[in-house]
Amino acid sequence: MATAATAQATRPTPEGTYWYWRDQAIHHVVAGESRDDRPPLLLVHGFGASTDHWRKNIQGLQADFQVWAIDLLGFGRSAKPDWHYSGDLWQAQLHEFITEVIGRPVVLAGNSLGGYASLCVAANHPESAAGLVLLNSAGPFSTPAQTPPPPPNPIAKAIQSLMLQPLPSWLLFQYVRQPAIIRRTLRQVYLDKTAITDQLVEDIRRPALDPGAPRVFASVFKSRQGEKVDELLKKLSCPLLMLWGEGDPWMNCRDKGAQFRQHYPDLTEHYLQAGHCPHDEVPDQVNSLLRDWVLTNLTQ
Repeated sequence: MATAATAQATRPTPEGTYWYWRDQAIHHVVAGESRDDRPPLLLVHGFGASTDHWRKNIQGLQADFQVWAIDLLGFGRSAKPDWHYSGDLWQAQLHEFITEVIGRPVVLAGNSLGGYASLCVAANHPESAAGLVLLNSAGPFSTPAQTPPPPPNPIAKAIQSLMLQPLPSWLLFQYVRQPAIIRRTLRQVYLDKTAITDQLVEDIRRPALDPGAPRVFASVFKSRQGEKVDELLKKLSCPLLMLWGEGDPWMNCRDKGAQFRQHYPDLTEHYLQAGHCPHDEVPDQVNSLLRDWVLTNLTQ
């Protein structure tokens, strides 16, 4: 099995092209041949990432599937207009991309924010989703009715209020997009530090230099939470594969996995020795599990 140290040797992401959605340029890549007996894959990155984050998976899966990857509006090489960014916006983008460009149902595979957007599509637009793969997916569950809401944190509320102001938000963004800070953040969320290459740091930094990037960053503090995960799971009808990097410091994967099983018991799940981005940190394991699951459950 290849290790993360081989990341430098992987081929670059296939050359991309653009689709215009709501008059905005949306970057995407495709590799592999379309097959009648199995659905294509659509890979959806997390916050701050892009199609580049899937290069190891595109390379490893394109022999068996047609593999698409897309930059969500506001990220990667896609346009970054001064819009209100939300799960609803990215849900609409993905659904219309599947309908207009791919032209058939896909297996949506999403990491973090991309996982939540993919779940929204699969739940609300079942005609677009043959299957769903979630990798350390973001998104809140409902608070049980008998559980009183936690008291407001005055410090957190003050910070959020401050970040709603243009100048503090802009200054924070200038800080977090520095290469040293990007690398430090990656070291917090990757177990295998050899996976944190100069190329990975640059792949994350490059889109952050685009003129519209600070406004996208600021919109995080302004966006309301979308549909709760349990509400979406009530509507979900396609097969679901959960892949967890259980070394993720941003979420308790075992607890969150139990919540998914409670609301959608007919799922398949695997826990991997990786952090928040298992598809990039242990790509061979992720590719193998995803390939076998699709070929077992979704081929004609």
